Amino acid sequence: MTNEQLNELLAPLVADLGLEFVGIEFSPSRGSSLLRVYIDVPDRPVTIEDCERVSREISALMDVNDPIEGRYTLEVSSPGIDRPLFTPEQFARFVGSEARVHAALPIDGRSRFHGAILAVDAEGVHIDQDGRDVLIAHANITKARLVPDYEALGLATSRRKNEEAGSRKRAPKQK
Repeated sequence: MTNEQLNELLAPLVADLGLEFVGIEFSPSRGSSLLRVYIDVPDRPVTIEDCERVSREISALMDVNDPIEGRYTLEVSSPGIDRPLFTPEQFARFVGSEARVHAALPIDGRSRFHGAILAVDAEGVHIDQDGRDVLIAHANITKARLVPDYEALGLATSRRKNEEAGSRKRAPKQK
């Protein structure tokens, strides 16, 4: 089963639970595959209870439809602060934000991009790569994630504090 078919199977179920279906990451493997389903809630953070409820419902649906051959592990997760981007609508929602985008086919010899999302149109996603507008076709994007601004989130210490901490020396141990 393709990712598109899994999306078509799972998206309505998540929506019926009143949650946003963000997307999936499916990693097939010989021993045990991994199916990671990302969900979100518009007005509040995703809770463990949300993930458990979606996991139970998806497990039941997968047991009935059996779309994945062999063993697999199901994970249900919030998108987190380094949110994955799957659809043109999701890219459009985060225009102006920094993102890391991987392309299947290189563009000007490059397949990994990191920059602000400038725009999204029918052709693809425009990324500011080193001051240049690079267009990456939707079908060429294999993976994309937002790059968190840790300082804006209050999760990073300032450079000055880091420099001060590095310049402090410990007093020598007394013998």
